[in-house]
Amino acid sequence: MTAPSLVTLADVREAAAHIKGVAHRTPVLRSRTLDELVGAEVFVKCENFQRIGAFKFRGAYNAASRLSADQVARGIAAYSSGNHAQAVALAARELGTTAVILMPEDTPRSKREATAGYGAEIVTYDRYTGDRVAIGEALATDRGLALIPPYEHPHVIAGQGTAALELIEETGDLDALVVPVGGGGLIAGSATAAKGLRSATRVIGVEPENGDDTKRSLEAGRRISIPVPRTIADGQAADTPGELTFAVNRRLVDGIALVNDEQIRDAMRFAFERMKLVVEPSGASALAALLAHRIDRLPRRVGVILSGGNIGAERFTEILGG
Repeated sequence: MTAPSLVTLADVREAAAHIKGVAHRTPVLRSRTLDELVGAEVFVKCENFQRIGAFKFRGAYNAASRLSADQVARGIAAYSSGNHAQAVALAARELGTTAVILMPEDTPRSKREATAGYGAEIVTYDRYTGDRVAIGEALATDRGLALIPPYEHPHVIAGQGTAALELIEETGDLDALVVPVGGGGLIAGSATAAKGLRSATRVIGVEPENGDDTKRSLEAGRRISIPVPRTIADGQAADTPGELTFAVNRRLVDGIALVNDEQIRDAMRFAFERMKLVVEPSGASALAALLAHRIDRLPRRVGVILSGGNIGAERFTEILGG
């Protein structure tokens, strides 16, 4: 299951056909101001307009809808800090079944309430002391549920890659693609799509400075674990790259840029004030890397994925300082 060949461009294209009419085909926006500030033609893929407000619905639905009728009838389980939780909850509702979601106790209220709003049962744990994978697997086993992990699954990765596939179909060839990195599923799928369509495209991931597990792992050539990061980008608070995602990303990703929380805030503010987009911290990190010039030798035509916009008004105001 860890072989990179298990996720291919053909898988991403199959996923695109599979989710068509269920997931949204999100818009690609341009900004002259952004182009001038960055020094490139930037094409912004707005996954904040995806169902549940983030790219995660693509992979969750692609995986859930492929379960057997018996598995669907028994129900679905997942563990997530928020967006995958909502995605699985909505996918379960679309398929007429139930979902049980393991979420950190400090998950932003808006994400927790949205997950419950889709009909899911929520079980909480302490992300700083508990092993969510072990707890989630035990929960699924005890209740006889089908577990859909947030990134360690070929159908999830292929589904996430459909965002990049759509972007490139709309814009044509890109010289570079900049993607937020948490567990690595979005960039694994995106790199599979982008490199499959044009091997010369540079694929650059972006992590918070306090959560650079993927950067360290790629540099070391093996998966590195770090303390659970504390960052405003809660959706990127991963401590270890996934086994499958790392196998793919080690082969296809060209580099990782790092951004700090203040640069993420600046990107959120820019998206809101200049592009009229509400983006959560994790969703803004790739844009932050461009605006803060954290990517060396940026080429002319650049795609960037805004991965999500799940943030409440209170939290949005708090993060931006008032």
